[in-house]
Amino acid sequence: MTPTTRTNPPPHLGPPPYLGPPPYLAALLLAGRRVVVVGGGTVAQRRLPDLLDTGAEITIVAPHLTPSIESLVRAGSVTWRPKRFEANDLDSAWYALALTDDPAVNASVVLAAEAARVFCVRADDGNAATALTPATGRHGAVRVAVLGGGDPRRAAAVRDGVVEALREGRLDDLPRRGGGGAPAVAIVGGGPGDPDLITVRGRRLLAHADVVVADRLAPQLLLSELAPHVEVVDAAKLPRGRAMSQQAINELLVERARAGKHVVRLKGGDPFVFGRGFEEVEACVAAGVPVTVVPGITSAIAVPGHARIPLTHRGIAQEAVIVSGHLAPDDAASLVDWHAVARLSGTLVLLMAVERLAQIAQVLLDHGKAADTPVAIVQDGTLPTERVVTARLGTVADVVGREQVKPPAVVVIGAVVALRARLGAQSPGAG
Repeated sequence: MTPTTRTNPPPHLGPPPYLGPPPYLAALLLAGRRVVVVGGGTVAQRRLPDLLDTGAEITIVAPHLTPSIESLVRAGSVTWRPKRFEANDLDSAWYALALTDDPAVNASVVLAAEAARVFCVRADDGNAATALTPATGRHGAVRVAVLGGGDPRRAAAVRDGVVEALREGRLDDLPRRGGGGAPAVAIVGGGPGDPDLITVRGRRLLAHADVVVADRLAPQLLLSELAPHVEVVDAAKLPRGRAMSQQAINELLVERARAGKHVVRLKGGDPFVFGRGFEEVEACVAAGVPVTVVPGITSAIAVPGHARIPLTHRGIAQEAVIVSGHLAPDDAASLVDWHAVARLSGTLVLLMAVERLAQIAQVLLDHGKAADTPVAIVQDGTLPTERVVTARLGTVADVVGREQVKPPAVVVIGAVVALRARLGAQSPGAG
């Protein structure tokens, strides 16, 4: 039997590899230029974020759109022509994308683009178009684009490997931020405690830091990943005592940045949720030091969520209020209107409140909060040592004392706490 050669792979394997002359690699500057996307399905939905990031003026030609693309239309981010494609849809276009699930429509887009001398990509058959879409990734200002010779999985694997190497600093010839470069400070929210819950950007900045100024509540395991040359400063141990510690931190950030260092201020949770992050931003701005803020996942939301306690739930709670409990309700410096808080029908989340929980519970009861309101205290949230103690508002002070609950802990007060019991043994921690 004479062997046969398959020139085209089966449809489920995607388009055949590109077999023509090698493409000329270039980057398109599309800001303010018209780009036409033909197709409103999931393929278009995946391509649109990168196109929008370029600043292009995007027109979508399609009879129907996915809900996500509809939201972009409503927001004014893209223009929609609810119709089938016609050649004149490419008038004044600089770039076109044929992204429908109909090969005949995609072919007509390519032909019209060829006639109009508009470069065009085709999702279902790259060989039949005039441009190819690489697998792309980014690391700061560095963009990575990989063509895999018709093998998209290989291209994606190479892309991921390069981007990961950049993030981890394994490419020794990569120009580093800091280390004699322009002074810069990044105020980074480290998340609720689990080191895997820091943002991708926060972790990337840590990988290229020269100096890390860390809070006690910042994820400590992240510090073990730092290179040996990185200076780590424990913010809790700065001189001048607790009353002056914030000023000392501000001065340290400015001093190290002016020395040409890339400085990361690593904080627990989110820098702007009871984190005094704005004070540090103000200090940098006043000193003329460039500063960026990287938001973090606040423990007020993440810790209850990890413990399987929703802050809102249909038919039960339509509001969630976050209150600092670091001052007792009768403290003259307290800005909290506890009378108003007690009247709320939704969920109350208390941070830094364990040591004053008895006083807070009493003032809530005094102002009308029901004694049988469910309460959960989540200690060491998202960490291996996490535990959940539940009580009622009228008895929570006794329960906290008996169970020897210690900070850090997040307190959740409201009917949503009872929802956790529905999950039974699936819930983490001890109820």
